[in-house]
Amino acid sequence: MGNEYPDSDLTEQIIKAAIAVHTKLGPGYLESTYEEALCIELRKAGIPFERQKTVDILYEGRKIAEHRLDLFVAGRVVVELKAIQDVAPIHYTVVRSYLKATGTATGLLLNFFSMPLMIKRIGPDRFAEM
Repeated sequence: MGNEYPDSDLTEQIIKAAIAVHTKLGPGYLESTYEEALCIELRKAGIPFERQKTVDILYEGRKIAEHRLDLFVAGRVVVELKAIQDVAPIHYTVVRSYLKATGTATGLLLNFFSMPLMIKRIGPDRFAEM
């Protein structure tokens, strides 16, 4: 992991917490289980976050819908958690949409089903294997 991405230091801390969760629990649980455990790890590390944060979706300045983010960390990083066999292209697109809705530049897509933990860093127009 390098510092060529926005919020690299913060995403490295989030990834470290996610790896701790995956190491302790392993695959096979529901997404909500990993979300709860990751929140415990983030609190222990002193990293501020909002869980299930509601984000308004605007169209021409009008609220037309709202979505919930799994985690919004330090007001800068969208974290989308999965516990599924196969991550599809739509999952990357959803995270990019969340970045647009929050006005942030960095997202993480974490899949706790996979061995090892699948980690993707997502920006508004790219994603990177971790």
